[in-house]
Amino acid sequence: MKLKEYDVTITETLQMTVPIRAASRAEAEERAEANWNQSKYVLGAEQFVGADFHAEERRKERDYER
Repeated sequence: MKLKEYDVTITETLQMTVPIRAASRAEAEERAEANWNQSKYVLGAEQFVGADFHAEERRKERDYER
């Protein structure tokens, strides 16, 4: 049996819950995103909640000459 080559994408998911005081849900999400962008929240291995794996058969590249 000939083995095929696959490109496998691994997506890890990290999750953290933080308290935010705000006037609305949208504002709370905006503040949390701003804090995250400013590295106030750094997620690491202890916040790991799962991983997904997705494989696609690798397509052979062809050289076309004109």
